[in-house]
Amino acid sequence: MNSLSEFTQPPQTGLLSVVVPFFNEEEIAFDACRELVEQLQQDAQAWELILVDDGSRDATLSELARAIETVPQARILQLSKNFKQTAALQAGIDASRGEFIATLDGDMQNDPKDIRPMLSKLRDENLDLVAGWREHRKDQFLARKLPSRIANWFISLSTGVQSIDLGCGIKLYRASVLRQIRLIGEMHRFIPIWLATVTSPERLCYVSVNHRARTAGQSKYGISRTYRVLVDLLTVIFFLRFSGRPAHFFGAIGLPMFLAGGGVLLWLATLKLFFDQAIGTRPLLTLGVLLMLSGIHLICTGVLAEFVVRNQSSGFKARTYAIRQVIEGGGSKPAQAHH
Repeated sequence: MNSLSEFTQPPQTGLLSVVVPFFNEEEIAFDACRELVEQLQQDAQAWELILVDDGSRDATLSELARAIETVPQARILQLSKNFKQTAALQAGIDASRGEFIATLDGDMQNDPKDIRPMLSKLRDENLDLVAGWREHRKDQFLARKLPSRIANWFISLSTGVQSIDLGCGIKLYRASVLRQIRLIGEMHRFIPIWLATVTSPERLCYVSVNHRARTAGQSKYGISRTYRVLVDLLTVIFFLRFSGRPAHFFGAIGLPMFLAGGGVLLWLATLKLFFDQAIGTRPLLTLGVLLMLSGIHLICTGVLAEFVVRNQSSGFKARTYAIRQVIEGGGSKPAQAHH
């Protein structure tokens, strides 16, 4: 039986953990898994395969289980509902035991043959991340490629971290570095940016990888994700620049507002006291009061945020997912997971 307690074991030196999330991919789940296993078996590299069924409502789970019946190095984590890709990836990362972690999308558009050269580059050049770059992307230009290029350009500009292709699912990580961050919301797209908060950007690089057209199933991404990406980008920028000093962020906004409001009220008080002018009905009075109150509120928020940051428990790691069961490869029976 597999319990969640074993997911926190120290990484095994030299072991490669491959994490692949699936959601409603019954048409390609079996073929994707078998292709990946066949590729991994060709290397002398020690490996394990962690397949995450993110609450699929079709036959994805049974197809994955059928694919790993003779593969003892593989496991399936069945999540209790659809927690979305970020949480599914975090579940697989938490369950991994390897010194190195590879992630791929479950739609077969990433080529497993790219894993070996990417891992070699990670090791040989002592990097913390080698991310894929879909140089010859097999997607529609206006619907997918152009928005992606604009987004990567804007993210690079706003964060200061080079972002060639954040949306590419195939990436190789050094586990000790990846485990220093926690993925929430839609943050799987920004993992290279998050890693820049715990390691040097010089230890992150992109390499050209093979990208294949989707052969079956439906894409889970659409234009609706744009809003979520923008919100998460604001969060990323905040953490990159102010995670250790939130009072500077709130104070930089609140203090000018407080001073402006104070200046307005001082001016109105001068008019009232020395020139006996009526100020009770002036819109400027309302503006001055609102500016002062807003400034005080933001400054106090910054102080409270600073207090939270300096006193939070660094050992606490909240889970954003729940596992229903763990299915071992090689013919083992499903085991219920503890929560």
